[in-house]
Amino acid sequence: MAGGGNFVHRVMSYLVNELVVNGLANSPRFQRFAVRTSKKIEEVSDIAAQKKREFAEQVKDMSKNFESYKN
Repeated sequence: MAGGGNFVHRVMSYLVNELVVNGLANSPRFQRFAVRTSKKIEEVSDIAAQKKREFAEQVKDMSKNFESYKN
């Protein structure tokens, strides 16, 4: 009996998954949301990379200043 229940669960899971995926794939609202979200994540990622470079440069400058002060 457990094997049959597992099969039914897999079939139901597949059907629900297909409905959700197809529903979202064909939804202009969801597509706009996905595009906006993707662009925003890309922008935030670019900003984070720029801040990381700026911080690395500041640490490098501080290190140089510390070395010149130490000597």
